Amino acid sequence: MPEKIEFKFKSPNESPGYLLAHLNLLWQRKQKKTLDPLNLTHTQFVLLASLGWLLRENELVTQVDIANQGNADRMMVSKVLRTLENKKFIKRQEHPTDTRAKIINLTEEGAKILQKALIEVENSDIEFFSVMGNNLDPFIKNMIELTSKNQDEYNPLD
Repeated sequence: MPEKIEFKFKSPNESPGYLLAHLNLLWQRKQKKTLDPLNLTHTQFVLLASLGWLLRENELVTQVDIANQGNADRMMVSKVLRTLENKKFIKRQEHPTDTRAKIINLTEEGAKILQKALIEVENSDIEFFSVMGNNLDPFIKNMIELTSKNQDEYNPLD
Protein backbone atom coordinates (compact mmCIF):
# COMPACT_ATOMS: atom_id res chain seq x y z
CA MET A 1 0.00 0.00 0.00
CA PRO A 2 1.39 3.45 -0.89
CA GLU A 3 2.34 5.97 1.75
CA LYS A 4 -0.35 8.26 3.07
CA ILE A 5 -0.67 11.34 0.88
CA GLU A 6 -0.21 14.58 2.83
CA PHE A 7 -2.03 17.76 1.86
CA LYS A 8 -1.24 21.22 3.18
CA PHE A 9 -4.93 22.12 3.09
CA LYS A 10 -7.54 20.15 5.06
CA SER A 11 -10.06 20.41 2.24
CA PRO A 12 -10.23 21.77 -1.32
CA ASN A 13 -12.25 24.71 0.02
CA GLU A 14 -9.17 25.88 1.94
CA SER A 15 -6.98 25.87 -1.18
CA PRO A 16 -6.91 29.26 -2.95
CA GLY A 17 -5.70 27.63 -6.17
CA TYR A 18 -8.54 25.11 -6.19
CA LEU A 19 -11.10 27.81 -5.44
CA LEU A 20 -9.72 30.11 -8.13
CA ALA A 21 -9.79 27.30 -10.70
CA HIS A 22 -13.34 26.35 -9.73
CA LEU A 23 -14.52 29.98 -9.81
CA ASN A 24 -12.86 30.48 -13.19
CA LEU A 25 -14.61 27.38 -14.56
CA LEU A 26 -18.00 28.68 -13.40
CA TRP A 27 -17.29 32.12 -14.84
CA GLN A 28 -16.17 30.61 -18.18
CA ARG A 29 -19.41 28.62 -18.38
CA LYS A 30 -21.38 31.82 -17.81
CA GLN A 31 -19.34 33.60 -20.50
CA LYS A 32 -19.93 30.76 -22.96
CA LYS A 33 -23.66 30.89 -22.33
CA THR A 34 -23.56 34.65 -22.91
CA LEU A 35 -21.42 34.57 -26.07
CA ASP A 36 -22.80 31.47 -27.83
CA PRO A 37 -25.87 33.30 -29.22
CA LEU A 38 -23.52 35.90 -30.72
CA ASN A 39 -21.47 33.22 -32.51
CA LEU A 40 -18.34 34.14 -30.51
CA THR A 41 -16.00 32.16 -28.33
CA HIS A 42 -14.52 33.88 -25.30
CA THR A 43 -11.13 34.07 -27.01
CA GLN A 44 -12.69 35.67 -30.08
CA PHE A 45 -14.48 38.16 -27.85
CA VAL A 46 -11.28 39.04 -25.97
CA LEU A 47 -9.41 39.69 -29.21
CA LEU A 48 -12.27 41.73 -30.68
CA ALA A 49 -12.48 43.75 -27.47
CA SER A 50 -8.70 44.25 -27.51
CA LEU A 51 -8.93 45.47 -31.10
CA GLY A 52 -11.82 47.78 -30.23
CA TRP A 53 -9.91 49.19 -27.28
CA LEU A 54 -6.75 49.75 -29.32
CA LEU A 55 -8.66 51.42 -32.16
CA ARG A 56 -9.83 54.09 -29.72
CA GLU A 57 -6.22 55.29 -29.44
CA ASN A 58 -4.55 54.19 -32.71
CA GLU A 59 -5.43 54.16 -36.38
CA LEU A 60 -3.00 51.34 -37.20
CA VAL A 61 -3.44 48.27 -35.02
CA THR A 62 -1.39 45.15 -35.78
CA GLN A 63 -1.79 41.51 -34.80
CA VAL A 64 1.14 41.96 -32.41
CA ASP A 65 -0.62 44.90 -30.75
CA ILE A 66 -3.71 42.75 -30.25
CA ALA A 67 -1.64 39.87 -28.85
CA ASN A 68 0.07 42.20 -26.40
CA GLN A 69 -3.19 43.86 -25.35
CA GLY A 70 -4.91 40.51 -24.86
CA ASN A 71 -1.89 38.83 -23.20
CA ALA A 72 -2.15 36.13 -25.85
CA ASP A 73 0.16 33.93 -27.86
CA ARG A 74 0.88 35.51 -31.26
CA MET A 75 0.34 32.31 -33.23
CA MET A 76 -3.02 31.72 -31.55
CA VAL A 77 -4.00 35.34 -32.23
CA SER A 78 -3.24 34.88 -35.92
CA LYS A 79 -5.49 31.79 -36.10
CA VAL A 80 -8.34 33.41 -34.21
CA LEU A 81 -8.12 36.57 -36.31
CA ARG A 82 -8.39 34.39 -39.42
CA THR A 83 -11.61 32.95 -37.99
CA LEU A 84 -12.92 36.44 -37.21
CA GLU A 85 -12.05 37.49 -40.75
CA ASN A 86 -14.01 34.51 -42.13
CA LYS A 87 -16.97 35.63 -40.00
CA LYS A 88 -16.62 39.10 -41.58
CA PHE A 89 -16.01 40.75 -38.18
CA ILE A 90 -12.54 42.06 -39.05
CA LYS A 91 -10.50 42.84 -42.14
CA ARG A 92 -6.74 42.51 -42.48
CA GLN A 93 -4.60 44.54 -44.84
CA GLU A 94 -0.95 45.20 -45.48
CA HIS A 95 0.84 47.62 -43.17
CA PRO A 96 1.89 50.77 -45.06
CA THR A 97 5.50 50.68 -43.82
CA ASP A 98 6.13 47.20 -42.36
CA THR A 99 5.74 44.42 -44.94
CA ARG A 100 5.75 41.75 -42.21
CA ALA A 101 2.82 43.29 -40.31
CA LYS A 102 -0.90 43.25 -40.98
CA ILE A 103 -3.23 46.08 -40.02
CA ILE A 104 -6.44 44.88 -38.39
CA ASN A 105 -9.73 46.78 -38.48
CA LEU A 106 -13.27 46.06 -37.41
CA THR A 107 -15.83 45.73 -40.17
CA GLU A 108 -19.20 47.38 -39.73
CA GLU A 109 -20.62 43.98 -38.77
CA GLY A 110 -17.69 43.42 -36.39
CA ALA A 111 -18.29 46.75 -34.65
CA LYS A 112 -21.97 45.89 -34.21
CA ILE A 113 -21.28 42.42 -32.82
CA LEU A 114 -18.54 43.75 -30.53
CA GLN A 115 -20.86 46.43 -29.11
CA LYS A 116 -23.58 43.84 -28.55
CA ALA A 117 -21.07 41.42 -26.96
CA LEU A 118 -19.66 44.12 -24.68
CA ILE A 119 -23.11 44.90 -23.32
CA GLU A 120 -23.93 41.21 -22.83
CA VAL A 121 -20.57 40.32 -21.23
CA GLU A 122 -20.56 43.35 -18.93
CA ASN A 123 -24.11 42.56 -17.80
CA SER A 124 -23.12 38.92 -17.33
CA ASP A 125 -20.16 39.97 -15.18
CA ILE A 126 -22.31 42.30 -13.09
CA GLU A 127 -24.76 39.47 -12.47
CA PHE A 128 -22.05 36.87 -11.77
CA PHE A 129 -20.14 39.03 -9.29
CA SER A 130 -23.20 40.69 -7.71
CA VAL A 131 -23.19 38.11 -4.92
CA MET A 132 -20.11 39.87 -3.56
CA GLY A 133 -22.05 43.05 -2.81
CA ASN A 134 -19.82 45.58 -1.05
CA ASN A 135 -16.89 43.15 -1.17
CA LEU A 136 -16.48 43.50 -4.94
CA ASP A 137 -14.16 46.52 -4.84
CA PRO A 138 -11.70 44.88 -2.40
CA PHE A 139 -11.90 41.66 -4.46
CA ILE A 140 -10.99 43.59 -7.61
CA LYS A 141 -8.12 45.35 -5.80
CA ASN A 142 -6.83 41.97 -4.61
CA MET A 143 -7.00 40.55 -8.14
CA ILE A 144 -5.10 43.58 -9.47
CA GLU A 145 -2.44 43.12 -6.80
CA LEU A 146 -2.11 39.38 -7.49
CA THR A 147 -1.85 40.06 -11.22
CA SER A 148 0.68 42.82 -10.75
CA LYS A 149 2.90 40.84 -8.37
CA ASN A 150 2.91 37.74 -10.58
CA GLN A 151 2.83 39.31 -14.05
CA ASP A 152 6.55 39.39 -14.73
CA GLU A 153 7.27 35.89 -13.49
CA TYR A 154 4.44 34.18 -15.39
CA ASN A 155 3.94 36.39 -18.46
CA PRO A 156 3.21 34.11 -21.46
CA LEU A 157 4.66 36.64 -23.89
CA ASP A 158 8.21 36.34 -22.58
